[in-house]
Amino acid sequence: MNTILVSLNSIDKVKHFVNDLNRFDCDFDLVSGRYVIDAKSILGIFSLDLAKPIELSIHADGEELDAVLAALAPYRV
Repeated sequence: MNTILVSLNSIDKVKHFVNDLNRFDCDFDLVSGRYVIDAKSILGIFSLDLAKPIELSIHADGEELDAVLAALAPYRV
């Protein structure tokens, strides 16, 4: 499992973020304080405080992890 910080400070960013994650078969969790949300859930994301960066846990490795990190470059803090 790898962890990065992402910024999802607009509705369009959230929409594109979820679409990008749904291309992959691995699991993603957003962690904000004591809340853990499935990062592929738009409604779940909107239940979080999006004003500050959010921790994204990526459950992938190897080549898939490299592809995920490349796809998430626009959202990284």
